[in-house]
Amino acid sequence: MPPRLSFHPPLLNTASPWATTEAHLRDLLLCPSTGAVTTRTSLIDGFPHSPDRHRYAFFDPATGKASSSGTFSGPPEDSNTNVTDAKDTADAPLATLNTLGYSPLPLSQYLSIISSLSSAATSTPPKTIIISVTGSPAEISTCHNLIQTFSSSTSCPFPLAMEINLSCPNIPNLPPPAYSSSSLTSYLDALPSNPSIPIGIKIPPYTHAGQFDSLVASLLGTTTTIPSPTSFSISIPASKLSFLTATNTLGSCILLDSLDSSGGYQETLPGEGIGGMAGPPLHPLALGNVATLRRRFDQDPRLVHLEIIGVGGVYNGEGYKRMRHVGARAVGIATALGRRGVEVFTSIEDEIKSAW
Repeated sequence: MPPRLSFHPPLLNTASPWATTEAHLRDLLLCPSTGAVTTRTSLIDGFPHSPDRHRYAFFDPATGKASSSGTFSGPPEDSNTNVTDAKDTADAPLATLNTLGYSPLPLSQYLSIISSLSSAATSTPPKTIIISVTGSPAEISTCHNLIQTFSSSTSCPFPLAMEINLSCPNIPNLPPPAYSSSSLTSYLDALPSNPSIPIGIKIPPYTHAGQFDSLVASLLGTTTTIPSPTSFSISIPASKLSFLTATNTLGSCILLDSLDSSGGYQETLPGEGIGGMAGPPLHPLALGNVATLRRRFDQDPRLVHLEIIGVGGVYNGEGYKRMRHVGARAVGIATALGRRGVEVFTSIEDEIKSAW
């Protein structure tokens, strides 16, 4: 079995604009209500971020109206601190829509940042840092080798894990790999048979049973009907993985701003305005994904070891408890972090009275 992803409390951030910089990661590490920290998804050479093309906006899910503060490009162009929209009431949950890509910082820079954060290793044991990466299967293999080597070096003050983001449409000429059985299989084939650090995959929202069937088939190494459980001595792709992060943003969404003078509308975000949605509107779908995955994994002893980090629309203690109820081993937060900063984690712990 692969190494287990284990940390406490079971609350953390997920890969997002608000986990880009050293300042972000330090704040997250020093927050007593996070058990682990996830970096923004990086590539070996960094992502060519364009502040004119890659932006995000907060919006009111009840009205569909974008926040009055406009759109943001994220670090490094915007402030390195977490974004809080003071013009919106703090009690109203906001969603996000984004056309962002991955982090402009390369993987090597994140390894350097982690090394420099030794003074933030204040908990015992030190918090786990999940390094989120993406790229081609060959690049993922290289990422793993770099992270694994760094993890065993004296300059690494934290336990490390690797998350492979297979849920974004930013890899040229390819759909999100976790939507394609053959593409997902190529990534699983590139992973080591006996990893020394926990490895997981981040998946996009699934909306029908066939997508779950395809995922399970890929994890089991078969494209046919799922066979009866067999001996654990037979290696399957799932034996390389410790966890899944479910789920990422929901694509093909659009926000429209009204034009008072003409009665028409214009896209809130650049270009065609199509982006990935996150926050409260995604919550029921995310809960359904986590519940379905947990049931499917528990039905097969070869998959039962897979832990799930449940992500999507959690912004308070009730959302945290719902995620845990449907089978999430830990709960991840992005949009609410961007809205409220690391205080959101403390607030959730207070609401649940530390009853993790």
